[in-house]
Amino acid sequence: MNQNAVVTGAGSGVGRAVAVRLAAQGWRVALVGRHLEALEQTRSAAGAHANQCLPTPCDLRDVAAVNRFGDRIKAELGAVELLVNAAGTNVPRRALEGLSLRDYLDIMNTNLHGAFFCVQAFLPGMRQRGSGTIINIVSDAGKAASPKAGPAYVMSKFGLAGLTQSINAEERARGVRACAIFPGDIDTPLLDQRPQPPDAEARARMLRADDVAECVLLCVNLPAHVIVEELIVRPR
Repeated sequence: MNQNAVVTGAGSGVGRAVAVRLAAQGWRVALVGRHLEALEQTRSAAGAHANQCLPTPCDLRDVAAVNRFGDRIKAELGAVELLVNAAGTNVPRRALEGLSLRDYLDIMNTNLHGAFFCVQAFLPGMRQRGSGTIINIVSDAGKAASPKAGPAYVMSKFGLAGLTQSINAEERARGVRACAIFPGDIDTPLLDQRPQPPDAEARARMLRADDVAECVLLCVNLPAHVIVEELIVRPR
């Protein structure tokens, strides 16, 4: 099996934690995000394994940009065995009564459409080889709506769960597996986008990005014939 991975949202939070852990396990990791500076910081965080990381800026909302970056990754790294869709966003004015069309579209394009574009870029190669893993970082908002998440975020995460199920329904017989991870509250920079960001005491009770990265590694390192289709993880 090749050891090439693509991790979106790699500039911070769960994406950064996943990328660093994969690099430490010997994966060559394409770091995907909008801002090169943040991706370079992730590469630095990989320490002795920084040379395993390839910062690749890309706006996942733009399907043409995703296709270009997909071509670049396949040219520079070769076949991609693992795709981790960890990119996600939200906005402070997220309730139905205040959600703007512009913010709604940005959330859907980032959280759901971007993941779909990446799947379309790398799934054909996995299918052709008969091997590959796709992990979507969803949210427990993809199981039940809540006011703290807002409808656009909830809709995007329900869609991401559906995408995961669809991959398994269509591709498992061809050697490709997908897993949806549904974390509860995680102490990441995304919390700053809440209408009332939680204080330090509340954050201390939440999951850490590394906790979710451990879940990703569990799904990745299981034998190829094993699929963890859904994994719900919450702080104790």
